[in-house]
Amino acid sequence: MPLLPYALARPFLFGLDPEAAHDLTLQALARTQGTPLQWAYCAQRIDDPVVLAGLRFPNRVGLAAGLDKNARCIDALGAMGFGFVEVGTVTPLAQPGNPQPRMFRLPQAQALINRLGFNNDGLAAFIANVTQSRHHRQRSAARTGMQPAMLLGLNIGKNAATPIEQATDDYLLGLTGVYPFADYITINISSPNTKNLRALQSDEALDSLLSALAHRREALAQQHSKRTPLFVKIAPDLELEQVQAIAAALKRHDMDGVIATNTTLARDAVQGQLHAAEAGGLSGAPVLLASNRVITQLRAALGPGFPIIGVGGIMSGADAVSKIRAGADVVQIYTGLIYQGPALVRQAALQIKKGL
Repeated sequence: MPLLPYALARPFLFGLDPEAAHDLTLQALARTQGTPLQWAYCAQRIDDPVVLAGLRFPNRVGLAAGLDKNARCIDALGAMGFGFVEVGTVTPLAQPGNPQPRMFRLPQAQALINRLGFNNDGLAAFIANVTQSRHHRQRSAARTGMQPAMLLGLNIGKNAATPIEQATDDYLLGLTGVYPFADYITINISSPNTKNLRALQSDEALDSLLSALAHRREALAQQHSKRTPLFVKIAPDLELEQVQAIAAALKRHDMDGVIATNTTLARDAVQGQLHAAEAGGLSGAPVLLASNRVITQLRAALGPGFPIIGVGGIMSGADAVSKIRAGADVVQIYTGLIYQGPALVRQAALQIKKGL
């Protein structure tokens, strides 16, 4: 159990600028992981395994991408009891992201707005951090029979300076670079903070991208003697017809799963609140219903066997269970971790285990 209740740390962190608090937290996690100080936030992992896309997930609660864009804190995050941790989004080249300020709290709604814009240190630094993690050593040992404590997802995107017509080139670079080190790879085509990125969710663009990725994955599978699952992360701001078209494309191009959903551009649930008019993606409690709606539509379109990772608005164990009931197989949290702290991981995993 954690030695330091999050309730004591949160007032200090919430007194800081949101991005400053984010950076300070990641620095602390990076410095303390693998040391006795890790006991300040570690928790016993709930055992509730499920097999999806040929992978054994130790439990059904994961960390969503975006918190640790540079893969610096894999071991610290894993120590919080997650069954799987997803890091990134990483782009081929380092980029600073959008101008600051670019992250805003909406405490009344238990929400965040961010327009970070894939700020990261680039693919080479990302891979170096992954390979330096204890998880990577455990994963290598798994080939000799040792089961890693959790799964690791690596999330890839395109550089802001890359024209949308050349986006596929960036995704192929990312796929090739992270392939040997990932338990699964996420194709992020749904961030609202990179210009025109969500256009890749349209029929023709999505077909072209997924076809290229599937072709490259077959070559990489032969090269590395392993087939790494590919998941596609989509937005909550989609009409039923768009969801159905995406579902058909996922099956047509032999993708292994879908992550639903990213942040939303909608502001209906936070109108009138401080910072509600800021540009960027809204995450947290207001996204729960929209995310669950897309999950339900995906499940209807994809059928019972296609893996769905549900993310968006999980602030409690009950919220996590609602995602499973909507049709998700496993879930991810991010904003809930900021508002509720690491205890949410165990709470959600336990409630899913009891509720199923």
